[in-house]
Amino acid sequence: MVNETTIKVRYVETDQMGIVHHSNYYTWFEIGRCDFLRESGITYRAIEQEGIMLPLVDSYCKYIEGAKYDDLLTVITRIEEMNGAKIVFNYELVRHEDNKIIAKGKTTHAFVNEDFNIINVKKANPKVWETLQSHI
Repeated sequence: MVNETTIKVRYVETDQMGIVHHSNYYTWFEIGRCDFLRESGITYRAIEQEGIMLPLVDSYCKYIEGAKYDDLLTVITRIEEMNGAKIVFNYELVRHEDNKIIAKGKTTHAFVNEDFNIINVKKANPKVWETLQSHI
């Protein structure tokens, strides 16, 4: 499954040169990830209500070309990898104007319980596992 979320670059996200500050790409990744989960039939809130947290353990972004104020972008999100202990999301940011990929990234999240102990979500909560697994 692939989720596409459209965003418009806001002035507050840019620097004095009119280029988006690099930190905003991670916010957009999170927006894409939340929309991906929602479209999969589960939300972060629902996962957390099941006693499962998804802390970020690794992140990466390859900046290809800077986004600018008022650009219309699509965040394309998919699950790249998942096992009982972690899930890796993959992202592409595409500018609408020329359909160019301007950034690529990924985030890795551990499955942990409320005490932040790593769990095997496949065993701890088969319902969450199956929902996510069916969208790879």
